[in-house]
Parts: sequence; C-alpha cells; structure tokens
Amino acid sequence: MAIEPFLGTTAQRAYFGTVVLQAVIVLAMVGVTFGMVDNDVELSISLKYKTLPCYLALFALAELFEVFMVFDALRLRNIIQLFGITLFHLALMVMAAIQVGQTRTALVWRTAAQCAIDFDLIQCDGPGTLFNRIRPFLIVVPCIIGASLVVLAYFLKELYSEFGWAIFHVVGANPRMKTMYQYYQIMICLLKFDFFFFAGVTMQLLILVLQTESAEFGITITAIPIVLLLLILCGWALQREVKWIMSISLVLMLASLTYFYKLVRFYQPQNDAIYATTRASLTIFTIMAFILLFSTFTVGLRCFSDFDKGLAASKIHSAPTRPTLQTKESSKLNETEGVPLGPRISIE
Repeated sequence: MAIEPFLGTTAQRAYFGTVVLQAVIVLAMVGVTFGMVDNDVELSISLKYKTLPCYLALFALAELFEVFMVFDALRLRNIIQLFGITLFHLALMVMAAIQVGQTRTALVWRTAAQCAIDFDLIQCDGPGTLFNRIRPFLIVVPCIIGASLVVLAYFLKELYSEFGWAIFHVVGANPRMKTMYQYYQIMICLLKFDFFFFAGVTMQLLILVLQTESAEFGITITAIPIVLLLLILCGWALQREVKWIMSISLVLMLASLTYFYKLVRFYQPQNDAIYATTRASLTIFTIMAFILLFSTFTVGLRCFSDFDKGLAASKIHSAPTRPTLQTKESSKLNETEGVPLGPRISIE
C-alpha cells in the first residue's frame, strides 16, 4: 500500500481545510467583538476591560497555533498529534463558552436595580447595550468550533487508518519498536503544546497585571525565549538521543513546575479585583500547563530509557513519503551485513 503525499487524500485536505476555515471565522468574530468594544470603551481605564485584549490575543494565538500544528501533523503523518489537536479543539470550545460570562463580568458593572434607576448603555445589560450587541458574536464562536469539531472527529478516523500504515513504513512490524516510536511522537507533541500553554498564561499575565517598569515584567519576558530554547533543545536531544542535553532538559522541566505558584495568587483576596474577569481562563490555562509539563517530564523519562535501542534512525526519518523499491545493485551492497532479505522499502 503506497503512502499518499502531503495533502494527497481527501481526508487530509478536509481536515486541514476545516481547521483553516473555522480559524478564519473565529478570528473574524473575535476581531469584530474587540472592535465594537474598543469603539465604545477606553480599555485602559480599568483592569476589568483588559479581558477583551486577553480574549483577542488568546484566540489569535490559539488559532494560528492550531493551523501550524495541523500542517505539521499532516506533513509528519503524526496521528498522535492529530488526536492531541482534536482534544485541543475541544478545549478551545470550552474556553470560548467561558469567555461569554467573563466578558459580561468585564462590561456589565451595574446590577439590575441600579440600571433601573440610572440606565447606562455600557455598564448595563439589556436591549441596545454594548454587551447585548456583542453577545451574538461571542456565542457564535463556540458554536463554530463545536461544529468543526464534529467534522474533525469524522476525518480523524480515516486519517488513523492512513497514518497507521505510514508508521509501519518507519519502524516496521516490531511491536517493541512501534511502542517506543509512539512514545517519541507523544513526547514531541507534548513539547509543542507545552509552549502554547506557557505562552498563553504568560501573555495573559503581561496584559493584565504586570507593569513594564517592574522586575517581574522583565523576568516574565525573558522567560519566554528561554523556555522556547529549552523545549527546542529537548526535542533535538530526544531526536538525536543526546543523553546529557536530555538530562539537563528533564531537570529544568521539573524545576519549572514551581512557576505555577502563580495559581495561588489568582485567588488571594488582595488580588480579587485584578483577576475578577479572567480568573476562570487563567486557572484553566495554568492547570493545563502544569498537567502537560508534568506529563512531558514523565514521558520524557520513558523516552530517555529507550535511547540506544535502535530507534534513532527512525526518529530522523520520521516523515515517510511514497516508497520506492531498491534496485538489485543497492541490495547487493547490503549482502556483506547478513542474509539478503529481497527487495526492501526505502523511506529515505
């Protein structure tokens, strides 16, 4: 069975096209929402209003990240990454649904009784108010993501069959090698999601609370390229099986778990006003980042134990293309290494 080229099947094109289409629609809805609020409200006058820049930045980052991840997964025939993307898509739907309530909290400051006495189009809820005008755009986002999730799940089943054969061409039929290679794919996938969730938490904190002149702002900004470099080095060491770099990466990964002390700060009474409108999304992002980082550390230990067991070549050539049979001359070159096994499939 030949391996189809990148975007060479209906399932691949449909999966990628669905993600791109929903990303365009979602970004348009989020952009319209932000534009309507920005026209009526001075966003810098209150921390509550910073929910909207967070919302826009978070979904812009998430949608671009998802498109990149789908492109990367289809190019590498990585079905495990596609499963992760589908779960990520589900998480986006939940986040979009949460944003409806958080946006209302940010905009609607007055109670119904106060609005009955002194009605305000910005700080009240009701016909003609700002929140009432942007509510349809907020609601349509989780609906679009949910509808596209059904389509992605359908085509994921077809891609599972297609890419299962691709993995066979990389590592063969050896169950032990297949298991090691699957753990390698899981690790690479986790490293990519680690960076997104870390960047998501950091970006929200930078927009919300950190002042440009504070030391914490500088530390947070500096941490972004350092973490990115750490994850890249970890992925490189994992692929090339460089033990000393992998060991350092795992130790730093474990130390990085202490960064999530910030979760406690979200619920401290003195910080109630700061995080009132973004506490839910920040909590979800922080907990997800912690779980992913700890999972990455655990899977990393498993992958480290698989070093020097014959998987290195398969890691380097992990994106199979349409296979070709070796010629008789090339087969004869391998006779000195053992009994010839007949025509072999080359993945190089």
